Amino acid sequence: MKKPKENLSKQLRFPDDEARFPWLAILLDSYAIIDEGLSAAIDKEEAGRNRKLACEKGCDICCRVNKDIPIYPIELVGIYWFATEKAEQALRETLKKQLSSHTENDPCPFLVNGLCFIYGIRPISCRQFGVFNKPCDEGEDPYHTRRDDVLTPIEDYTKKAFLATLPFYGIIDEEAKINFIENNLIHAQAINLQEYDWKKLVKIMDDFDSKKK
Repeated sequence: MKKPKENLSKQLRFPDDEARFPWLAILLDSYAIIDEGLSAAIDKEEAGRNRKLACEKGCDICCRVNKDIPIYPIELVGIYWFATEKAEQALRETLKKQLSSHTENDPCPFLVNGLCFIYGIRPISCRQFGVFNKPCDEGEDPYHTRRDDVLTPIEDYTKKAFLATLPFYGIIDEEAKINFIENNLIHAQAINLQEYDWKKLVKIMDDFDSKKK
């Protein structure tokens, strides 16, 4: 699910939280790189192939249809933090219910009232998913029905973004970083968002809420 393109370049920051959690700045910096690459890829398609991005605010078909949504450990930590500490009280119980009852065949559990609850820190796989020419039909997965209309990310930006996350995994040496990315070892860390047991997050949220009372 995408917002209009003019919003893609706005990097979300949480200065106080970044001071508490060094990994958060790493995650947000990597997302900024991904968003920069996304804007470049969209510009390339629209200028070079005269195609218009069809994704608009309010379109949630990909959030309801896609069943393979890879997320990486640093992204999972980010989701835990955001849902636990930043979830608005008005939607908090709705989110908990969806997380508690979620199965892999359901829509994304973070789709709340037709909007992405974690939009600002949504995973790379979600950030890079875009469709050109026409909006998706109800129930359509365009990756399988019209692959040419699905955005192909610019690889250099993606590699740079993953490189930026490697200190989170304890990989500091520059040569080791390059080897980790070039051999696709980073992707072995990914899990499927749809298959994850989100009840674990609900427990963390409940513990957090009980301490605030």
